[in-house]
Amino acid sequence: MQRRHFLNQSSKIMLAGHMGIGLLGMPLAGLSQSGLPSTFSKNLVKDRVLILVELKGGNDSLNTVIPYANPIYAQFRPTIGIKSDDVIRIDSQQGLHPALAPLLPIWEKNELAIVQGVGYPDPNLSHFRSIDIWNTASKSSEYLSDGWAARAIHNGLQATTGKAFTSEGVLVGINEQGPLAGAESISLRQTETFVNQSRLAMPAELAANVSLAHILGVERAIVDAANGLRGEKYAFKTEFPNSGFGQSVQTAAQIVAGQRGKAGVPIIVLSHGSFDTHVNQVGNHANLLKQLSEGLAALRSSLIEVGAWDNTLVMTYSEFGRRARQNQSNGTDHGTAASHFVMGGAVRGGLIGQAPDLARLDGAQNLIYTTDFRQLQATVAKGWWGISPEAVVRGKFDQLQLLRG
Repeated sequence: MQRRHFLNQSSKIMLAGHMGIGLLGMPLAGLSQSGLPSTFSKNLVKDRVLILVELKGGNDSLNTVIPYANPIYAQFRPTIGIKSDDVIRIDSQQGLHPALAPLLPIWEKNELAIVQGVGYPDPNLSHFRSIDIWNTASKSSEYLSDGWAARAIHNGLQATTGKAFTSEGVLVGINEQGPLAGAESISLRQTETFVNQSRLAMPAELAANVSLAHILGVERAIVDAANGLRGEKYAFKTEFPNSGFGQSVQTAAQIVAGQRGKAGVPIIVLSHGSFDTHVNQVGNHANLLKQLSEGLAALRSSLIEVGAWDNTLVMTYSEFGRRARQNQSNGTDHGTAASHFVMGGAVRGGLIGQAPDLARLDGAQNLIYTTDFRQLQATVAKGWWGISPEAVVRGKFDQLQLLRG
């Protein structure tokens, strides 16, 4: 067995088997710094947090943000379409699924933006490949190893904030690094469990051989990260939903609450789903959206409690949307463009971008995207963190008018 393989596998076994958590990504190279805007103050971004919410499996956007006034919608979806009278109308043409009612107060306060028609050229309809494209901000024809969020950290975020992060990112209930590939990130289920179990890590100096020393050194990094997350548990007045996603949201809120005024964690990644609704979509999708909206509403409430709502940006993403037409199993198959939610106290609420045209589908009868997903990522880089977006998304992409000021 090669030493690299031994180290990788042994680390995973020890961390997963003994601790239930893992420290993902240990880049050896030093950090590079791109040119930072000279007028951008470090004080504006030092406490800013990005919370990414992956809708795993490919969310059906047309039954999430519904073009209820378009007769083509009803033609495409005779049995699974949401009836016009049930839609939560946000303008004269579009509305939200009724299960998203908990998001309506956020929309009415102009703190929720809906970015329409998000996709990319030459779309890939494989779950694994398409989410890899999203996570790495790559073209559909190229394969990259580092995530776009990791590139943001290593190409200006640390220099802009002037912080030594407790961890470069935390993934809650997720084993894959995703957008944090290449960053020093922690995967955990619950903050309290992570902190308590970190005491199992042994000092590296006790190891007698190089391979074991490496493994214990990784565990030492976990202890350091746990020390950064350790603190008095905040007693939220907010009631979190009794669901898997609700628990993930509560964990994220505790992380944010515990790092106020400390080094902290700049990026938290959550996941929800599966949204892979090929069969009998109606009830399953409604339940998923209900859990999503209740969780996001609780996240907002909890962040307001700790004074972090204005410093937190929450953004959903998914590997793709679904086809415009329902299938024969009362579901939807893999599609392309989709709408996504961005919310926060600094968000300029409303509909952003152009909705795909139902009368103009591509050759595979899929929606044609109107907003490149890398525009979202570029907007986060420049508008939220004040760093050069070109190094993050590897090209020039127009920013979106998502943020106030």
